[in-house]
Amino acid sequence: MNSQSINELIKNYSAQFDYNKKQTAIILAAGHGKRIKSRTSKMLHKIWEIPTVERVYNAYHEALGDSNIIIVVGIKAEEVIKTVGRKESVIYVNQEVQNGTGHAVQVALDVIEPQKYDGSVYILPGDMGLINSESIIDFQKYFAGSETDMVVLTGMFEGKIEDNYYGRVIRVPEKNKKQLANSGKVIEIMEYKDIISLDESKPYSVNYKGKKFEFTKKELIANREFNSGVYAFKFKPLEKMIKEIGTNNVQNEMYLTDLIYLFNKSGLSVSAVSPKDQYVLMGFNNKSVLKEMDNIARSIVYEKLKDLVEISDPDDFFIDESVVDDIIELDKKGIPLDIKIGKGAYVGKGVKVNYNLTIMKNVFLSGQVEFGKYVTIKDNAQLSCFYGQKIELGDRAEIFSGNIIKGNVKTGSNSVIESGVRITGSDECPTQIGDNVTIKGITYLFGSIIENNIQIEHSVLVKKRIYKPENSKQEIYKVKYYLPEAEGLDAIEDLKK
Repeated sequence: MNSQSINELIKNYSAQFDYNKKQTAIILAAGHGKRIKSRTSKMLHKIWEIPTVERVYNAYHEALGDSNIIIVVGIKAEEVIKTVGRKESVIYVNQEVQNGTGHAVQVALDVIEPQKYDGSVYILPGDMGLINSESIIDFQKYFAGSETDMVVLTGMFEGKIEDNYYGRVIRVPEKNKKQLANSGKVIEIMEYKDIISLDESKPYSVNYKGKKFEFTKKELIANREFNSGVYAFKFKPLEKMIKEIGTNNVQNEMYLTDLIYLFNKSGLSVSAVSPKDQYVLMGFNNKSVLKEMDNIARSIVYEKLKDLVEISDPDDFFIDESVVDDIIELDKKGIPLDIKIGKGAYVGKGVKVNYNLTIMKNVFLSGQVEFGKYVTIKDNAQLSCFYGQKIELGDRAEIFSGNIIKGNVKTGSNSVIESGVRITGSDECPTQIGDNVTIKGITYLFGSIIENNIQIEHSVLVKKRIYKPENSKQEIYKVKYYLPEAEGLDAIEDLKK
């Protein structure tokens, strides 16, 4: 899309800035990510099935919902905007030229009339898909109680130091603790590429509150405290100082990190804090780190559920986070859940679990699939429906291996769908299956009504009603080998030998 089309899209999808809200978040989602080596925007790669920029939005909104949220888009802007979608208090802005994080924040602040606003501003990278609401709440509480103008969320790098490409947090050396009241204070953040470009033969010098500090290139590289890219600011000093950021660095970009030096230079206060859980700070530039983040998300889900339900393989399953919340709420009722999840099972968004549910190996569940009690879904079965559709399985229903059920479908209690069956239902023609129904053999059902106490075998039923005749003495009435009239026979002939 051209810039005019993007701006029109932004206008259609954006809310108005609310000057009564005292908190504003800026989510940086303009980058594409060259090292991810994908046509998909870096911001739309998924962690536990949710695009990373959406995960950042969700975490912030859950933590500090009464806020303006400005999402900075750029490369792949259309896809990012449509993925996050229209939301209350969300405003999109377009960073047409990728000129660094400082420039991205400048673009975001352009939607705010400075004379009308005085609140707090939180900045988060759009690729930090493991950040959670608890960490954001803790960060907000620290900022509110710190009485500082700026707070940086930092972490400690735990891997090989040569793999640390983050910006380093440079502090007043602790060795000066006895001589300096400022010992440990944050002086500045220096980007990795700028450290690498330093001359090894000369120390790097920096002034802080009238004192000069020197660091060797080796010391800076070995520094494990890194900048996460998450910040909190008081709006007024941020709005003033953001205009002073330059591009005097290796990448010729406007670094947001330069604000620390500028704040210190201007006598404004800066502090730093780390979260309780280091993993929330992870961002990614390549597929291997993205995979690692997905594995961490899986382990978090497993830890929540391991004593509530039986999961066959902790390393091979998927349960949507909304379903996880439902399971936790169900457990609070004090009734044993007796839910079993097989290896490779996928339980997607919209699924409603119930007591004594058995989901076997490689089962796929997606959409609004609702279970009665004592339901069993056997290996490799697939149940899915589009938005607005629903699959309902009654108590003690049993779906055999390899079956496919799609669309609007409802079964009664004690229904058994044996192997080799495919059942579909549309919005106009749902499929309804009564109590004590067995469907077996190579059978296909679409838009049909199957009443109680019926057995169907080796049949194709399209928009049919199957019922037990009044004069039948059979407990279960059997329908076998029903096939509709063939069409297109004029186009079929035997092959000549």
